[in-house]
Amino acid sequence: WLKKWISVRENLKKVVKIHGLDALSDFDSEEIDRAIALSLLEEDAKSVVSTEDDQNQTTSSPEDETESSYLSEEDTKGKKPINYEDDIEDDEQLAKALQESMNIPSPPRNHPSPPQNHPSPPRNLHESVYPPVPYFYPSGYRICIGCNTEIGHGRFLNCMGGLWHPECFRCHTCNLPISDHEFSMADNRQFHKSCYKEHHHPRCDVCKHFIPTNAAGLIEYRAHPFWLQKYCPSHENDGTPRCCSCERMEARDTKYLLLDDGRKLCLECLDSAIMDTHECQPLYLEIQDFYEGLNMKIEQQVPLLLVERQALNEAMEGEKNGQGHHHMPETRGLCLSEEQTISTIIRRPKVGAGRIMDMFTEPYKLVRRCEVTAILILYSLPRLLTGSILAHEMMHAWLRLKGYSNLPPNVEEGICQVLAHMWLESEIVAGSGGANIASTSSSASAPAAESSKKGKRSDFEKQLGEFFKHQIETDSSAAYGDGFREGNQSVLKYGLRSTLDHIRLTGRFPL
Repeated sequence: WLKKWISVRENLKKVVKIHGLDALSDFDSEEIDRAIALSLLEEDAKSVVSTEDDQNQTTSSPEDETESSYLSEEDTKGKKPINYEDDIEDDEQLAKALQESMNIPSPPRNHPSPPQNHPSPPRNLHESVYPPVPYFYPSGYRICIGCNTEIGHGRFLNCMGGLWHPECFRCHTCNLPISDHEFSMADNRQFHKSCYKEHHHPRCDVCKHFIPTNAAGLIEYRAHPFWLQKYCPSHENDGTPRCCSCERMEARDTKYLLLDDGRKLCLECLDSAIMDTHECQPLYLEIQDFYEGLNMKIEQQVPLLLVERQALNEAMEGEKNGQGHHHMPETRGLCLSEEQTISTIIRRPKVGAGRIMDMFTEPYKLVRRCEVTAILILYSLPRLLTGSILAHEMMHAWLRLKGYSNLPPNVEEGICQVLAHMWLESEIVAGSGGANIASTSSSASAPAAESSKKGKRSDFEKQLGEFFKHQIETDSSAAYGDGFREGNQSVLKYGLRSTLDHIRLTGRFPL
């Protein structure tokens, strides 16, 4: 078998030399050797079949024996021995046969078919002359994992655990071939580096630029715990303003409303903002009805005034024992007990050129007729935030008017936060078409009034209500945060009325 291989190899060299062809490359020589080996293996297989047929014959004549011996000799070798004196025509036929045998066989039937958008691979035109060995793949047979067709002898890429046509290795985003030396990977998919950055690298919601990496090469950013607004860490110290209501940072492509006291209000919060004392009175009546539904009516007439930030701060300084919603970065509500003169907003200011214009105020003299002289609320806050602050301050007023005195800060502020949280829940439920929470929280049989006269809320206002609840629930301060969580747990376990009775007797929440 080896002698035959050497003989055929030498004849092929003669063919190359006779036809004046260039010397064969190492790759071509390897492919020719493989083709010769396949041819000899095939002829050996034929000789085995022929020998078995001869053995199965029971009788034969001398002529038959002679013929059989001749056929066996020819079939066993597969081809007649090649003489070096043979003419050029025989050499050309041998070269042609070898060239045909070098054609890579087509995949077997169970090989996956190529996708429809890729042209089918060309069929071997010499299959009938030189049939492929079934299910045998030479080492040079390469399949592109992108289109499932043969790669052949051209350029190819070896990456992601397989071989690719260069035009099949495409970006998952833009579907263009990746010709760069570097590419990015995500979820076992390949991308141009630029496409990956555009679609996967986080952008700052404030400056709209890609969030830069830190000194360690990692992407570092900040995110609001409720709104999930992502932004560069530098914006916390570069003076980027936040909405005084929802706390979202002002993006570079949007403009917040500038209030006369320096605060900024986003346009979504402005949509439901309450701007003057007269505009707040219907909300005040609604919250009074809410308290009545809890069997906690306030008989005394306590004035409610909307004021600017400066007036609120001045009133807090003049209050000896003032209790207010002032644990936040700024004071937003106060329950007053002293006689003072307060500058209150009497008419809704105008809005123009991105700022508040023409603020109309007038002085209001507070007269002490009971333990509470007035409730002050910061103007320009959305209705739900204004209402939650008002519900908190009304609980301060109720406690004082009902004789709950000298309570620890965590108890008084905690139970006030519980009432603000309950009112927000009632508004959210009412805005969604549900029942008022006051009717389920009260031990009295009196029906609760509708908590909202505005009807169904917008999606943003619903989110805003959930945000204000989230603020109360996650407050980290001892008085307002821990106090709320302890008070809310007591109310859920024992009910509001039993909790208030226990506070009156002990000055603490029930265990």
